[in-house]
Amino acid sequence: QVHLVESGGGLVQPGGSLRLACAASGIVFSINPLAWYRQAPGKQRELVALIYSDGTTDYAESVKGRFSVSYDGHKNEMYLQMSSLRPDDTAVYYCFLSDYWGQGTQVTVSS
Repeated sequence: QVHLVESGGGLVQPGGSLRLACAASGIVFSINPLAWYRQAPGKQRELVALIYSDGTTDYAESVKGRFSVSYDGHKNEMYLQMSSLRPDDTAVYYCFLSDYWGQGTQVTVSS
């Protein structure tokens, strides 16, 4: 059974950094990418970043140059390194693979 668990969220000041982690179990990471999504209050869930098993990555325009996604195959963990955070990055961040979602971790960017 696929199980995705996010961690690392919290409160950070504008301009700060955070690293999110997604611990994955029961997955077959081969064809479909692992992805980070986020959902801000009153907004639709949106794709933030994704990574394929060959290491190829892609990002939403709004986070390019500020966020970096990676995957550790030994630990079966995906990471999202976020820097130069802005208030509009405030959201619940979710990891996703195929039809499976994690429970989400809250990121709040505020002074």
